[in-house]
Amino acid sequence: QVQLVESGGGLVQAGGSLKLSCTASGSISSINTMGWYRQAPEKQRELVAGITSGGSTNYADSVNGRFTISRDNAKNTVYLQMNSLKPEDTAVYYCNADVMYKSGTYYVLRRVLWGQGTQVTVSS
Repeated sequence: QVQLVESGGGLVQAGGSLKLSCTASGSISSINTMGWYRQAPEKQRELVAGITSGGSTNYADSVNGRFTISRDNAKNTVYLQMNSLKPEDTAVYYCNADVMYKSGTYYVLRRVLWGQGTQVTVSS
């Protein structure tokens, strides 16, 4: 079974920083794009940042310059460093990964995984 496990959320004052981590586990063969999404109450889930296997990144305009996404391919882990946090960054943050994993002896399958979500709360 393959899954994503997140950590690092919490409560922080405006202007503060947090770092989220997300690790893929199981019979992982390779991971393509990884990313972070967030969902605030009564709002749709939105992309925060993404990173390809080669390290190319993209960011939502609202976080560009404040957040940094990175990954450690050897550890199957993606990070989100969040600086200069604002109350409007308050949301549940979900990691996402497009993975290839081994199924049995002969098969490699593809699946898009989601983490369980971690709450980030920024107080004013």
